[in-house]
Amino acid sequence: MSTHQDGSEMRYMDQGYYQESINATIKGLETPLPKILVILTTIDLSCNKFQGMIPDVIGELGSLEGLNLSHNNLKGHMPSSLGKLSELEWLDLSSNKLSGTIPSKLTTLTFLEVLNVSSNLLTGSIPQGNQFNTFQAESYRGNPGLCGYPLSKTCTNSRVPGEPPVLPEGGAHSFFAEILESGAVEIGLACGIVLGLIMSNLRYLRSFW
Repeated sequence: MSTHQDGSEMRYMDQGYYQESINATIKGLETPLPKILVILTTIDLSCNKFQGMIPDVIGELGSLEGLNLSHNNLKGHMPSSLGKLSELEWLDLSSNKLSGTIPSKLTTLTFLEVLNVSSNLLTGSIPQGNQFNTFQAESYRGNPGLCGYPLSKTCTNSRVPGEPPVLPEGGAHSFFAEILESGAVEIGLACGIVLGLIMSNLRYLRSFW
């Protein structure tokens, strides 16, 4: 028998150390875990008052299968490092104040069965591909800035947020050349009209000389 650093009892069973039982919310269901391995593959910190941003280092927890940070006061962007959690099966970040876009790298999580990012401040188009094609609209509710499947709101701008506008063939030089050329045509047309009016008036005045 051994004692953990926080004073809780640890029991040796079979091939590992286990702590006392806890109740964990897994995929939306409260599940009792009577024997908890010290090396947890599930993190449930929901319904607290945590503030700040989700750290990028969370992507280093490669064995993580479940992550629940819902119902807190987390802000900032969803870290793209979440896409490194290759074993992740469920992710709940709902009811926070997360902003920005949903990282497209999350589409690489082929084991992800449950996703909930509802009731945040997320914007932009919802990534598509792999498991993201299976999630329902309820996963994204409460984010007025989100658009695209499976929501009924379509995206009016097909350009990916953060990417520069596509320039015409020939690059920036051609782009500005077209602007200057079109402006020159308009200026030339205006000058032609003015000169035409002046010449007409001169001819009219000469008829009286």
